[in-house]
Parts: sequence; structure tokens; C-alpha cells
Amino acid sequence: MLLYERYKKEIVPKLMQELGYTNVMQVPKIEKVVINMGVGKHDDPKVLEGAMKNLAQISGQKPVVTRAKKAISDFKIKKGDPIGCMVTLRGIRAYEFLNKLFRVVLPGIRDFKGVDPDAFDGRGNLSIGIPDQMAFPEVSYDDVVRPQGMDVVIVTTAKTDREAYHLLKALGCPFREN
Repeated sequence: MLLYERYKKEIVPKLMQELGYTNVMQVPKIEKVVINMGVGKHDDPKVLEGAMKNLAQISGQKPVVTRAKKAISDFKIKKGDPIGCMVTLRGIRAYEFLNKLFRVVLPGIRDFKGVDPDAFDGRGNLSIGIPDQMAFPEVSYDDVVRPQGMDVVIVTTAKTDREAYHLLKALGCPFREN
């Protein structure tokens, strides 16, 4: 069963009972998942191409090049220089990516002790840093130009961090026990 279907059939009623909601529309859901790979300033254009190819394999969607908003002389970056790439996943794609992230990728990272429950931003959104794209099963060692980390931001409709914690815990997020 797809994670989205499980969310609709099993998780929504469970969250309604846990959080004391009377209406189905009050239950928080995943709004979007943003995956960002910052490669920084580089002389070799193949680094950005490799990152874009890896991100496309990981997400199943074509990434967008992100550019510098302003010049930073210490890093020799001019305004408009390509410095990374990102993908925004919505709907069923977001749920299926989270299923893969929670069940395959995060447990497969060496020395992974769990997602920090204090990593929420105060508005119900969670940011997770992944140290290497090799953690994803789609990426082969031959495809990697340069080992690259990435940020995964999970944006929910939850109003508080507590609601978002319950939602992500029900979806299978491996939180660290404090």
C-alpha cells in the first residue's frame, strides 16, 4: 500500500484521536518536500551537472539551478552564479519520497542515531541534513562526480511542532529518543 493511501485510511483517524480533532480537515498533512544541494562556487561545470543528475535520480523530477542572490567577494561569487540545485516535491511524490527516506535512506546512513526531534522550526516544518548522496539506492558510485550532501525540508500544514512531530512519527520518521 502506498504511504499516501495509508495516510488517508489509517493515519488520519489515528491523529484525530491522538490530537483531539473533530474534523478531518484539521489533521496536518505534508504540503511539500524541498531537496536542496548546494555545490558552491566551482571551476568545473561537471560538478553542478553531476549534482543535478544525482538529484534527478533521487527525486524522479528535474531539478532547478539555484543562483547566488548577491555577490560575496570572500568566496569569489558574483550575483547570478550557479551555486546549487533544488527540487520541490508535492502530493503523492512527496509522500513516496518520504517513505523511501524514512525506511531505506536514513537507517542506511552510518552512525545514524535518529532524527533530532528538536530540529523543527517552530511552525511545524522539519529540516534534515543528509551527509552524502550515496545513501540513496538510485545513485551508483560511478555517477558521483563529487561526494555531495543535501538538505531535505519537510513542510507540513501543522500549526505547531507537536502536531508535526505526531504526523511524521505516524508516517514512520525514525526520531531519536531523548
